[in-house]
Amino acid sequence: MSDKTAFLKKYRGIYEHSPWIAEAAYAAQHHTLEETHTAMKNAVMNASHDKKLALIRAHPDLACAQKMTKDSVSEQKGAGLDQCTPEEFAEFKRLNAEYKQKFGFPFIIAVKGLTRTDILHAFRNRLGNSAAAEFETALEQIHKIAWFRLSAV
Repeated sequence: MSDKTAFLKKYRGIYEHSPWIAEAAYAAQHHTLEETHTAMKNAVMNASHDKKLALIRAHPDLACAQKMTKDSVSEQKGAGLDQCTPEEFAEFKRLNAEYKQKFGFPFIIAVKGLTRTDILHAFRNRLGNSAAAEFETALEQIHKIAWFRLSAV
Protein backbone atom coordinates (compact mmCIF):
# COMPACT_ATOMS: atom_id res chain seq x y z
CA MET A 1 0.00 0.00 0.00
CA SER A 2 1.46 3.37 -0.99
CA ASP A 3 1.89 6.19 1.51
CA LYS A 4 -0.85 8.14 -0.26
CA THR A 5 -3.28 5.21 -0.21
CA ALA A 6 -2.59 4.64 3.49
CA PHE A 7 -3.04 8.36 4.26
CA LEU A 8 -6.31 8.57 2.34
CA LYS A 9 -7.64 5.39 3.93
CA LYS A 10 -6.83 6.73 7.39
CA TYR A 11 -8.06 10.33 6.93
CA ARG A 12 -10.70 10.39 4.20
CA GLY A 13 -13.56 10.36 6.75
CA ILE A 14 -12.26 13.12 9.00
CA TYR A 15 -14.40 15.71 7.23
CA GLU A 16 -18.01 14.52 6.77
CA HIS A 17 -18.60 12.94 3.32
CA SER A 18 -15.68 15.02 1.94
CA PRO A 19 -12.66 12.84 1.06
CA TRP A 20 -11.42 15.61 -1.25
CA ILE A 21 -10.02 17.37 1.85
CA ALA A 22 -7.71 14.48 2.72
CA GLU A 23 -6.70 14.27 -0.94
CA ALA A 24 -5.85 17.99 -1.04
CA ALA A 25 -4.02 17.82 2.30
CA TYR A 26 -1.87 14.84 1.30
CA ALA A 27 0.50 16.99 -0.76
CA ALA A 28 1.38 19.20 2.21
CA GLN A 29 4.28 18.17 4.41
CA HIS A 30 2.83 16.90 7.68
CA HIS A 31 4.32 14.85 10.43
CA THR A 32 2.18 15.63 13.44
CA LEU A 33 -1.56 15.65 14.03
CA GLU A 34 -1.44 19.44 14.28
CA GLU A 35 0.27 19.71 10.88
CA THR A 36 -2.24 17.29 9.33
CA HIS A 37 -5.12 19.30 10.79
CA THR A 38 -3.62 22.55 9.50
CA ALA A 39 -3.17 21.05 6.02
CA MET A 40 -6.80 19.90 6.03
CA LYS A 41 -8.06 23.28 7.28
CA ASN A 42 -6.03 25.00 4.56
CA ALA A 43 -7.58 22.73 1.93
CA VAL A 44 -11.02 23.84 3.10
CA MET A 45 -10.13 27.51 3.41
CA ASN A 46 -8.62 27.53 -0.10
CA ALA A 47 -11.69 25.86 -1.60
CA SER A 48 -14.37 27.77 -3.46
CA HIS A 49 -17.43 29.09 -1.64
CA ASP A 50 -19.54 26.42 -3.36
CA LYS A 51 -17.23 23.63 -2.21
CA LYS A 52 -17.31 24.98 1.37
CA LEU A 53 -21.10 25.15 1.21
CA ALA A 54 -21.22 21.54 -0.01
CA LEU A 55 -19.03 20.54 2.95
CA ILE A 56 -21.39 22.29 5.38
CA ARG A 57 -24.43 20.71 3.72
CA ALA A 58 -22.81 17.25 3.99
CA HIS A 59 -23.49 17.31 7.74
CA PRO A 60 -26.59 15.71 9.24
CA ASP A 61 -29.30 17.42 11.24
CA LEU A 62 -28.89 17.08 14.98
CA ALA A 63 -30.97 14.45 16.78
CA CYS A 64 -32.23 13.00 13.47
CA ALA A 65 -30.86 9.64 12.37
CA GLN A 66 -30.45 10.37 8.69
CA LYS A 67 -27.41 10.19 6.38
CA MET A 68 -25.09 10.00 9.36
CA THR A 69 -21.61 8.55 9.25
CA LYS A 70 -20.61 6.24 12.09
CA ASP A 71 -18.55 9.12 13.52
CA SER A 72 -21.60 11.41 13.59
CA VAL A 73 -23.73 8.70 15.18
CA SER A 74 -21.11 8.18 17.89
CA GLU A 75 -20.62 11.92 18.49
CA GLN A 76 -24.34 12.63 18.76
CA LYS A 77 -24.83 9.59 21.01
CA GLY A 78 -21.99 10.87 23.23
CA ALA A 79 -23.91 14.13 23.68
CA GLY A 80 -27.09 12.20 24.52
CA LEU A 81 -28.92 13.24 21.37
CA ASP A 82 -30.19 9.69 21.00
CA GLN A 83 -31.95 10.03 24.37
CA CYS A 84 -34.01 13.17 23.77
CA THR A 85 -37.31 13.55 25.53
CA PRO A 86 -40.26 13.92 23.15
CA GLU A 87 -40.20 17.68 23.88
CA GLU A 88 -36.46 17.97 23.15
CA PHE A 89 -36.81 15.93 19.99
CA ALA A 90 -39.66 18.18 18.83
CA GLU A 91 -37.57 21.27 19.55
CA PHE A 92 -34.55 19.87 17.67
CA LYS A 93 -36.81 19.06 14.71
CA ARG A 94 -38.31 22.58 14.75
CA LEU A 95 -34.93 24.29 15.17
CA ASN A 96 -33.35 22.17 12.40
CA ALA A 97 -36.13 23.27 10.02
CA GLU A 98 -35.98 26.96 11.03
CA TYR A 99 -32.20 27.06 10.79
CA LYS A 100 -32.09 25.42 7.35
CA GLN A 101 -34.86 27.70 6.12
CA LYS A 102 -32.95 30.79 7.26
CA PHE A 103 -29.39 29.79 6.31
CA GLY A 104 -29.73 27.10 3.64
CA PHE A 105 -27.57 24.58 5.49
CA PRO A 106 -27.75 22.53 8.70
CA PHE A 107 -26.80 23.78 12.14
CA ILE A 108 -23.33 22.51 12.98
CA ILE A 109 -21.76 22.34 16.40
CA ALA A 110 -18.98 20.15 17.75
CA VAL A 111 -21.05 18.25 20.30
CA LYS A 112 -18.18 16.58 22.16
CA GLY A 113 -18.34 17.62 25.81
CA LEU A 114 -21.74 19.30 25.42
CA THR A 115 -25.11 18.31 26.82
CA ARG A 116 -28.45 18.43 25.01
CA THR A 117 -29.23 21.59 27.00
CA ASP A 118 -25.95 23.23 25.88
CA ILE A 119 -26.65 22.34 22.26
CA LEU A 120 -30.23 23.60 22.33
CA HIS A 121 -29.07 26.86 23.96
CA ALA A 122 -26.45 27.40 21.24
CA PHE A 123 -28.99 26.47 18.56
CA ARG A 124 -31.49 29.08 19.81
CA ASN A 125 -28.82 31.78 20.15
CA ARG A 126 -27.23 31.22 16.75
CA LEU A 127 -30.56 31.53 14.93
CA GLY A 128 -30.21 35.29 15.50
CA ASN A 129 -26.89 35.50 13.63
CA SER A 130 -26.33 36.71 10.09
CA ALA A 131 -25.87 34.22 7.25
CA ALA A 132 -22.22 35.27 6.85
CA ALA A 133 -21.52 34.79 10.56
CA GLU A 134 -23.18 31.36 10.58
CA PHE A 135 -21.28 30.25 7.47
CA GLU A 136 -17.98 31.06 9.21
CA THR A 137 -19.16 29.55 12.51
CA ALA A 138 -20.17 26.35 10.71
CA LEU A 139 -16.68 26.07 9.19
CA GLU A 140 -15.04 26.72 12.58
CA GLN A 141 -17.20 24.02 14.16
CA ILE A 142 -16.38 21.61 11.31
CA HIS A 143 -12.66 22.15 11.93
CA LYS A 144 -13.23 21.50 15.64
CA ILE A 145 -15.07 18.26 14.81
CA ALA A 146 -12.21 17.30 12.49
CA TRP A 147 -9.68 17.90 15.28
CA PHE A 148 -11.63 15.62 17.64
CA ARG A 149 -11.79 12.96 14.94
CA LEU A 150 -8.08 13.26 14.07
CA SER A 151 -7.18 12.99 17.74
CA ALA A 152 -9.14 9.75 17.97
CA VAL A 153 -7.50 8.08 14.92
